Amino acid sequence: MKRYNYKDLTKADIQKLVQRNVDPANEIRTIVEEVIAHVQEHGDSALFDYAQKFDKVTLDKLYLDKDELTAIASTVSSEQKAALETAYNNIYKFHQAQVKAEDKIETMSGVTCWRELRAIEKVGLYIPGGSAVLPSTFLMLGIPARIAGCSEIVVCSPPQKNGSMNAFIAYVALLLGIDKIYLAGGAQAIAAMAYGTETISKADKIFGPGNQFVTKAKTIIQSTTTTAIDMPAGPSEVLVIADETANPVYVAADLLAQAEHGMDSQSILVCTSDKIADEVLAEVEKQVPVLPRAEIVKKALENSYIVVANTLNEAMDFSNDYAPEHLILATENWKLITASIINAGSVFLGNLTPESAGDYASGTNHTLPTSSYSRAYSGVSVDSFVKKITFQYITPEGIQNIGPTVEVLAELEGLHAHKNAVTLRMTSSEL
Repeated sequence: MKRYNYKDLTKADIQKLVQRNVDPANEIRTIVEEVIAHVQEHGDSALFDYAQKFDKVTLDKLYLDKDELTAIASTVSSEQKAALETAYNNIYKFHQAQVKAEDKIETMSGVTCWRELRAIEKVGLYIPGGSAVLPSTFLMLGIPARIAGCSEIVVCSPPQKNGSMNAFIAYVALLLGIDKIYLAGGAQAIAAMAYGTETISKADKIFGPGNQFVTKAKTIIQSTTTTAIDMPAGPSEVLVIADETANPVYVAADLLAQAEHGMDSQSILVCTSDKIADEVLAEVEKQVPVLPRAEIVKKALENSYIVVANTLNEAMDFSNDYAPEHLILATENWKLITASIINAGSVFLGNLTPESAGDYASGTNHTLPTSSYSRAYSGVSVDSFVKKITFQYITPEGIQNIGPTVEVLAELEGLHAHKNAVTLRMTSSEL
């Protein structure tokens, strides 16, 4: 991991450092646009082709039904089921609390306004299955979709090498009451849910993280179709702020946990001394060799770095510039700096709160904005699966109270039909 001193960095240096997952030559965009166009034109046939090309699998059909999922899930052990169920319960409990009815507000006498929630009818969930299969992502997306009351949930996940589905994904499907999973991955799955095929329904909104191709597909379809997306959620990342109260063993483990997601993941350490940096790097060297995904980790670390700041406040300034997906405050002094957090997807406080807890089972959602998008996006929640519709009701007294104001404003904008719609009611014999 390269090391930088914060005091030596110019604004231009910082802007360059915090950039990630860029596609300057539009190579990824070109490939993804071709995939989207092929799926749009050829539907299911394109999905079969891409399964063979990218997943190296010849499929007989594009989905697994409830009976097949039940059979696959039967191989999950009791211990594994219990862990998945505990995660399910914690995530459900946290997200259920997000459903709250809003009060009706009388803005003036006789004029009442309010909002009501309505579920998005058809949602598409993308569950990654490349270098790592993620049943936890299925829980993170499926649970709020169920709580929101979405009437149709379309689930796409890449097929395994045997043309089937991972047993843990299958078991989560049963927990969620999902009767069908479509065997499609990558940009082609996003295109299928955006446009619909003979087998896969078109979704109103698509959710889920993925690699740079999946992320690029989501951003393209959001601007070219009527299908919305949750957020740009691409290769994963963590930024750890550590001071002298941090445990270097824990910090190293957190950096490596993020690095094992994929070669394009990024793990950033921002610490308050070279001593801390040295201690963490020494622990990284100890822990990497015993990891099964060590080669992936090493590649990710090549794309990662350390910034040495003078103070926690300087460290937080850099973090806000970076706008991390995951932010870990590895310090006993975290209460002093939480108010300074402006940009972050999810925050983990203190030395005993690993990012892994949020990834799996604490209850918060792990589908979060990456690549600095936490500047403008929130992570997935029940709100992501609903629309908030405004209502208003005006009484005879209300139309007399608000009418003159509307008449004046409509007239000053030159919109006389707007004024007339109010005037006719104010002068109506029905009042």
